[in-house]
Amino acid sequence: MKTKDVTALGELLIDFAQQDINTFEGNPGGAPCNVLAMLNKAGKKTAFIGKVGDDMFGNQLKSVIEEIGIDASGLVMDPEVRTTLAFVKFDETGDRDFSFYRNPGADMMLKEEEVDLDLIKDSKIFHFGTLSMTHEGVREATKKAIACAKEHGAIISFDPNLRPPLWSDLNEAREQMKAGCALCDFLKIEDEELKFMTGKETIEEGVKELQDNYKIKMILVTSGPKGAQVYCNGHHVYKDAFLNRNTCDTTGAGDTFCGVCLSYLCETPFEDFDEEKLADMLVHANAAASIVTTRIGALKSMPTMEEVDQYIETFKQP
Repeated sequence: MKTKDVTALGELLIDFAQQDINTFEGNPGGAPCNVLAMLNKAGKKTAFIGKVGDDMFGNQLKSVIEEIGIDASGLVMDPEVRTTLAFVKFDETGDRDFSFYRNPGADMMLKEEEVDLDLIKDSKIFHFGTLSMTHEGVREATKKAIACAKEHGAIISFDPNLRPPLWSDLNEAREQMKAGCALCDFLKIEDEELKFMTGKETIEEGVKELQDNYKIKMILVTSGPKGAQVYCNGHHVYKDAFLNRNTCDTTGAGDTFCGVCLSYLCETPFEDFDEEKLADMLVHANAAASIVTTRIGALKSMPTMEEVDQYIETFKQP
């Protein structure tokens, strides 16, 4: 009997969010751990595999994910390399522009032999993204983890989470996104990422391209304030976003959305998702993502599912 619901591999870093021209606020972040943080709020058992520097930031990050309840036994502390940093600037809509300090950063230095395979063997779902595929060493570590997950019957979850500044060649980024799609059962992808990867202008055409070429059981396409849609078991369901005038930071909104959807997948096999279940999942994922956009940072800002339910009820009221 597996004791972990979801194990994720990838980046754990500090997001420095710009407050004004002279001030940046540091918050723990990194897409895979953001997803796990939401899953923990949903009552799921999670674990993280990755690398940080054995420095002030790395030790802070380890403490934070342990405090949240994420199993950090797969986190490697490396005294030879610094923890990855990201500086985030917002426009008036809350959208972001990233500058990464990662040349090298600890997350990209994870080695094959450092991957905790026992955590993966003990997990129902294995989750990863493309930041662990930007460089050869960590790419090999990711491939080893995925192979282990598949061998032991885990569901493979993939969020490309494309960050163009981290790729020396965007054609390579596209190829690695396609490689992830070839391996995954569950895909969460932004509409612009879908367009970039498939070359198709519309979401419908892009999804058909994925369905024709890969065996992905559930495809979720997010469009920020324009809502989200899911394709599964021949069903196609769309739900509007929950727009909030207090939105100030969209960091982690997609990760929050992904975490809620994976929490549903922990409880329901793919084949049991009908239109009603898919619609309920999208509504809760959109609501949770909306809540997070009203808070600075993501990893420590995830809502409980009770908060999400209350938020949905508030929006229903005239």
